[in-house]
Amino acid sequence: MDSGMLAANASPYDRLVQALALIPISYYLFAALFIFLAFLYTFLEIHFLHDLLTLFRGYPVTLTYNSSSHLCQSLLSNCNILRGRYSVTPWLSGPHLQTVFLSVFGRAPPVTYRRHLFLTSDGGTIALDWLTYSDVTEGRSRVIDDSAAIKRDKTPIMIVIPGLTSDSSSAYAKHLAFNMARNGWNVVVSNHRGLGGVSLTSDCFYNAGYTEDLRKLIDHIHCEYPEAPLFAVGASIGANILVKYLGEDGTNTPLVGAAAICSPWDLLICDRFINRKPVQKMYDRALTVGLKGYAQLHQSILSRLADWEGITKSRSVRDFDKHATRILGKFETVDTFYRRSSSVNHVSNVSVPLLCISALDDPLCTREAIPWDECRVNENIILATTPRGGYLAFYEGITASSLWWVRAVDEFFGVLRTSPLIKERQKKQGCSVAKPLQSSIDEGPYLDVMEDRLVTAMGNEASDASPENYLSNEHRVDSKQDEDINSDAENSGDSTAKLYPKKHTTQQAEQDVKKLIVLVQGHIDKLSRRSRQSIWLLAYIAIITTWPFVDSFLLSFLKRRFKNFIPASLLKNRSM
Repeated sequence: MDSGMLAANASPYDRLVQALALIPISYYLFAALFIFLAFLYTFLEIHFLHDLLTLFRGYPVTLTYNSSSHLCQSLLSNCNILRGRYSVTPWLSGPHLQTVFLSVFGRAPPVTYRRHLFLTSDGGTIALDWLTYSDVTEGRSRVIDDSAAIKRDKTPIMIVIPGLTSDSSSAYAKHLAFNMARNGWNVVVSNHRGLGGVSLTSDCFYNAGYTEDLRKLIDHIHCEYPEAPLFAVGASIGANILVKYLGEDGTNTPLVGAAAICSPWDLLICDRFINRKPVQKMYDRALTVGLKGYAQLHQSILSRLADWEGITKSRSVRDFDKHATRILGKFETVDTFYRRSSSVNHVSNVSVPLLCISALDDPLCTREAIPWDECRVNENIILATTPRGGYLAFYEGITASSLWWVRAVDEFFGVLRTSPLIKERQKKQGCSVAKPLQSSIDEGPYLDVMEDRLVTAMGNEASDASPENYLSNEHRVDSKQDEDINSDAENSGDSTAKLYPKKHTTQQAEQDVKKLIVLVQGHIDKLSRRSRQSIWLLAYIAIITTWPFVDSFLLSFLKRRFKNFIPASLLKNRSM
């Protein structure tokens, strides 16, 4: 009776606790496990069960390229890795585990480089770390400064451009360098300014869009080893710099092929992405710590050129770029720096075979920035994407001893070296004169035709009936004959014939310019006459529409000035 009354008087919360106490403890353990797995799946993106099921068959590799490109089809037909599948290391399931494991452990093979210091024209110093087949087999114990480390031969050279705050000691750089050197390549890792244990010797810093160092370096290596085919691989920010360089130089680059691994493509989109979720903000904070560490190494210069107080207080990559990179690069805003430095703006101008590899679950370089359509239009680009891989990791196998993208690059470059289409293209590029970059708005050359330096564009193709066709048909025939004559002379080995221009002589060029000036002046005269007619027409309309006011003004003016000469009756009738 008393217990019943106590139960009736108990609060609802007490009753709930008593009911929960009746549930077996095993049920709570299962619920906790479920919540934990849901947390891992959603927040940390650990897809252990799914990756375990696909361990033997792997994930498909999606290839995006121009289907009408014979070059891409020829290369892919011999690239079994790209046409195959990627099997994820099951105990490294998820992008975050792969990315953290690469950064913390790496499992990179033992690599010791030969160092060469490259001095730039502005006084800067870039550390070049070389690795050859003999270095891998002999196993040197230290990095030495040897400017004659590699003999001049025809062994292909691969240039590696690391990512942000990375250098030749990074795990992925060692994986790539060791694998390629073991297969007979000469590998050189180009450390960014102020990295690789080398101090800054000038006021110039590198950034995500600064391509001048890479351009000078490639030209230097090409001059030192003219017989060796050159290839380049960029990782992360290094990939952005590489693709931007390829788009800027077009066919003027001496590179035979290139590969861009986990490129951010659009820096503005990636900046928005790493500030979107809590996990991405953790990566943002980690990158900021690396940038601030880089700044501490060169405080004596940065404190003089940038906002040092703002650098020390930076809590994100954007803050660092605001107080340091933007100022050093002379950009108006951080967004301006991101837009102008993004390689996505230069994808369409890439003129050498380029392999781009990206993971769709990349926690830093989001899939939202991948230029799918631009890569599909360009006949020189092959874009390979995988559902898994993380950031620069792509670990494969049970032991996680190798990176899938390293094997893919090795195979792609090997096929590229022996491709008959590439050899054909190299012969054509070696015989042709490199053309400068032209505007995408009007690809015709520009010519000064007026005394006030008025500039006009001449189209590359103009119809005979159009006014822009400043060359007469007769001159076109002569030009074609001159080209045929020069071509025959070159084939016959006549060196004197090469002294004559192929297009037209100086006298003919002067006549063409005069004709063009006369033509332009004629069009200007026509335009002027039409303008005068338009002005008179406007004046007529103005008079007609304002005539009631003008009539009243003229009448009062005539009354005052010609009152003695005009009869009063006429003025009276006019006023009526």
